[in-house]
Amino acid sequence: MVLRPSASTWTQSLDMPSQLFGDRGGSDYELYEEDDEFVLTIDMPGFETDEIDLAWDEGVLNIAAEHVDDERGRKKTYHRRFRFPKDIADDEIVAEYTNGVLEVALPIRGATTHGKEIPLEG
Repeated sequence: MVLRPSASTWTQSLDMPSQLFGDRGGSDYELYEEDDEFVLTIDMPGFETDEIDLAWDEGVLNIAAEHVDDERGRKKTYHRRFRFPKDIADDEIVAEYTNGVLEVALPIRGATTHGKEIPLEG
């Protein structure tokens, strides 16, 4: 039996999107960085645009949705939070929901990351 190591605990404590660091997490979303922005796509079939709430708060994108099917007596909910490792131009975030797929573009403000650069000797 072969055991695969999980993502390190430092990535979990930062609450960073797991797709940046391998295949941990759910398969309902894809996150990548391209052309100075993060692009997040989430499969969310069965929701209407007005049932989805997006909020940005201090480096965290919060996505919540709720759909009530009165005919079947069912309620479908979705909630996820994504923390980003770079400064985001929050006034330029755009989102689109088409055919059950939510796409959010989060432009990166400058090229700096959070934290301090550590010099490497050798």
